[in-house]
Amino acid sequence: QLQLVESGGGLVQPGGSLRLSCAASRFTLDYYAIGWFRQAPGKEREGVSCISRSGGITNYADSVKGRFTISRDNAKNMVYLQMNSLKPEDTAFYYCAATRVLGCSWYRSEYDYWGQGTQVTVSS
Repeated sequence: QLQLVESGGGLVQPGGSLRLSCAASRFTLDYYAIGWFRQAPGKEREGVSCISRSGGITNYADSVKGRFTISRDNAKNMVYLQMNSLKPEDTAFYYCAATRVLGCSWYRSEYDYWGQGTQVTVSS
């Protein structure tokens, strides 16, 4: 089955940037839309961004719009989340997930495969 591995998390000061990567193995990503989700302590997992199979459709949560950019390189089986102007409230565990639905989905139940996550901490 499809395996996803996130990387790129870490500690960054407010206003800083990080780029998260989601690497897929065992199957090609061409047939999957990808979502980035995050979960902060004591909170529910929430959708951050998603990208369709071809990359032609992207969506962002209002809280990250204008600061985060999702992209994908199907030839490399990779999806990225560029995070700029980071805020303390962006601190969370970030997960990438794959779904075969068309377009782009915010619904966790529609995602079949999940990575283990990577921690992002925004603090001075």
